[in-house]
Amino acid sequence: MQGSNETGMKPGYRALLAEIALMARETAPLTGLAEFSPQVMAAMGRVPRHLFVPAGQEAFACGNHPLSIGYGQTISQPYIVALMTELLRLDKTSRVLEIGSGCGYQTAVLAELAGQVYSIEIVEPLGRSAAARLMELGYRNAVVQVGDGNQGWPEHAPYDAMIVTAATPRIPPPLLDQLRPGGRLVIPVGRPFQTQELVLVQKDEDSGRIHESSILPVSFVPLTGGQLA
Repeated sequence: MQGSNETGMKPGYRALLAEIALMARETAPLTGLAEFSPQVMAAMGRVPRHLFVPAGQEAFACGNHPLSIGYGQTISQPYIVALMTELLRLDKTSRVLEIGSGCGYQTAVLAELAGQVYSIEIVEPLGRSAAARLMELGYRNAVVQVGDGNQGWPEHAPYDAMIVTAATPRIPPPLLDQLRPGGRLVIPVGRPFQTQELVLVQKDEDSGRIHESSILPVSFVPLTGGQLA
């Protein structure tokens, strides 16, 4: 079951959506997206970001910026969450793999739009708390597993869409293998403290060939685990 914000959208979230829409227009020369779909914007408004941030940071949850969630990890900037989600082109039939559950915020946004979301988090306390929070909020179509996301989650492959929420020097081959023909993968590529690019990967429906497109510069924490250097 999707859906979480039972009390309706708070005023701060309306302002946040307006700022996301403004940033979409400003970055359109890079992304090719002057606006995000009504479905993505509605999902951003429904997911209560203040319930995903650490205690004491709730007042900052409606800001369009990342926040620390401990363990060297962050909850992503809402504009980036919306952009990455938009690039996946999800619908209710989509099976999605997320690498890097973090606090579960991006997972919840995906679950608002997709049929099934499988998410992997390498930091055990974060993964367990994200799973519990998503369950409490009613996201029955989101499953979180603690583990190394570099290997994907082959038991549920192939996936219609994949999203990676940490930067890696190169795309892990298992992810490409588990992406179905016609599928889309969004991933930040680059090294820590250096220039990173948000990359859209598309697997050709007929040939299975991989096509990569750079979307815009980004800054993400590094993907940990068994990735190749």
